[in-house]
Amino acid sequence: MAIKYSILDLATIVKGDDINKTFQKSVLSAQHAEKLGFTRYWFSEHHNFPNVASAATSVLIGHVAGQTKTLRIGSGGIMLPNHSTLSVAEQFGTLDGLYPGRIDLGLGRAPGTDGLTASALRGNNFNPNYNFEFHIKELQKYMSKENADAKVRAIPGEGADVPFYILGSSTDSAFLAAKLGLPYAFAAHFAPSQLEVALEIYREHFQPSEFLDEPYVMICINIIAADSVDEAHYLSTSHFQVFVNILTDQRQPLLPPDETDLANMGDDVALHLNRMAAKTFVGDKETLKEKLSKFVKDYKPNEIIASGNIYDFEKKQRSYEIASEVIKSL
Repeated sequence: MAIKYSILDLATIVKGDDINKTFQKSVLSAQHAEKLGFTRYWFSEHHNFPNVASAATSVLIGHVAGQTKTLRIGSGGIMLPNHSTLSVAEQFGTLDGLYPGRIDLGLGRAPGTDGLTASALRGNNFNPNYNFEFHIKELQKYMSKENADAKVRAIPGEGADVPFYILGSSTDSAFLAAKLGLPYAFAAHFAPSQLEVALEIYREHFQPSEFLDEPYVMICINIIAADSVDEAHYLSTSHFQVFVNILTDQRQPLLPPDETDLANMGDDVALHLNRMAAKTFVGDKETLKEKLSKFVKDYKPNEIIASGNIYDFEKKQRSYEIASEVIKSL
């Protein structure tokens, strides 16, 4: 079976752009992805990041869905502890009502931010012992037709055709996705260390459900593609600078390659960078085909989700073109 290919977009703010320009670029990228045959286009919920504009994730999903026609648009993901399950059901029920059959709901348990910001988001509802499984089931209840006789109902939301996906970067999420019989999307684009063991757990413990008969594995990786290897490596410096900025807590809008400074990082930062970037693939079409063929052979994903920070917008669109060509050929 052919491997599906999709995109994760954080609505990255590049140096020199304002928020409106950032959102315009996300729309254009999604339209381009639709023409290239990508399956879905996801936005991830992050807060208090100077280079990420996808905080109001459901709003952005609706905006982009309204300017595309066939591409599935969704969350990769909604950080469920930041929200009441009823409000998520209503938001995604609304999206499904507006764009039926095109909305995905990926769910994560991480805050998508630092602890202080998470506390500000959640207010009195902050709970360090959050029960992710319980709240997923509560969300499923609100969005089921069977909830029609309940005292509390999600309208819109009840009976909405919105598939759930479990996101994660750990073995905990693998066990949960397997137990609930839901698709599993692993965040190898920034936390690849447990990828192999998490997939083994998910596949071994998977329980068929009304949603899925057999495991469905999605892996998010970084792909920086260009027409030459040298150009790809040049473009990738912006991406690696983002990782360095996270590690050193010096976050800022995405920098052009000529303004990056990767030569002066400390040994500890370099070590962590190598770990974070272990599933970052940089190169031209031929190089990427070789690297991704091995990746697919090793991990056997049903779907590859491409991420990656490229400063130049046209070069980023070209990277998507090359990535789609390579994955289609695998």
